[in-house]
Amino acid sequence: MTVDAPALPQDPPASRRARFASLRVSQVRRLTADSIEVTFEVPAELEQEFSYVPGQYIAVRTTLEGQQLRRSYSICAEPVPGELRIAIKRDIGGLFSTWANEHLQAGDVLEVMNPSGAFISKTAMTSLNSPEKVAADALAGRTGVRLAAFAAGSGITPIMAIIRTVLATSPDASFDLVYANRSATDVMFAEEIGDLKDRCPRRFAVHHVLSREQRLNPLFTGRLDAEKLGVLLDEVLLTEQTDEWFLCGPFELVQLVRDELSARGVPAEKVRFELFTTGRPDRPTGHQGRTVEADPGGKSLAIEFTLDGLTGKVESPVAARETVLNAALRSRSDVPFACAGGVCGTCRAKVLCGEFEMEENYALEPEELDAGYVLTCQTRPTSDKLVVDYDA
Repeated sequence: MTVDAPALPQDPPASRRARFASLRVSQVRRLTADSIEVTFEVPAELEQEFSYVPGQYIAVRTTLEGQQLRRSYSICAEPVPGELRIAIKRDIGGLFSTWANEHLQAGDVLEVMNPSGAFISKTAMTSLNSPEKVAADALAGRTGVRLAAFAAGSGITPIMAIIRTVLATSPDASFDLVYANRSATDVMFAEEIGDLKDRCPRRFAVHHVLSREQRLNPLFTGRLDAEKLGVLLDEVLLTEQTDEWFLCGPFELVQLVRDELSARGVPAEKVRFELFTTGRPDRPTGHQGRTVEADPGGKSLAIEFTLDGLTGKVESPVAARETVLNAALRSRSDVPFACAGGVCGTCRAKVLCGEFEMEENYALEPEELDAGYVLTCQTRPTSDKLVVDYDA
């Protein structure tokens, strides 16, 4: 028996410099009262630069009220030449998301960063190409890859791209989705999810959990807590037969599911996750650099960085406890970053020399850490000099 892996791209696009390009909005579609789907036109000359693997994200840059803003949004559709689609959910107090939901329209032009991110399937691209695994699956009576996802709110966005691609390209693949929202009216892509379920009833199962709406089954009513999660993994999802897990949502939910899967012996490499924020209200996600005053009478550190083959050097006062990213932005405004909160990974660089501490990391894989890569938005020097390379 031969098992066909989903025909996803074999690898993410080769590592490339984060660059912004002006893209025209071709369509804005209302998803819920507080969310929209935005489609960008990608000119033919930029198609290669904007190629992507399902699960990746883009950053959008614009100026509102005299302030330059950058926001990261996951791509919500399978790869289609000539377009990108993202979903934007209004955040309470969110300047960009509120403006987009109220004013963004077809014909507008925004600055868009080429796709990036590692929230992509490893199973579909690698392990199913192993003859040994194919043979083991055949002996076990399995006929295809099984994937599962937990999403909450707008966390469905990158998972939609993965689900759509997997179901469309592999007739043997199956997907289980647990999707948590406050109520049925908050479910993003409700129509698309229903259509996928109708088209693939044996291969796609969706379980809606609504925290503020009564459902017939109490398992799917209320917040998704540890007790409900345990029942889902015991009685609804085929935990031991699942090849890969995708988790996307707020920190508390993602960490809850990660911990429970780990306790059940699921290897960490089978669990892919992406966060909205770090879940630290005392350390809000940043979107721009902060001003640092020189300290003539105090001690300073030397931060040296290479970007696009050019090397810059910045003196950073020890008392400022400045991140590498903040220091670099004071020297060059084109230093790559998107969330500045340790979540997206856009500001990744390799440490070549010096000692440092990295406060948060929700983006880099263990092998990247072993190779010396850091998130510069979370990294501070602890030696007199730190040298990093954004081009590495």
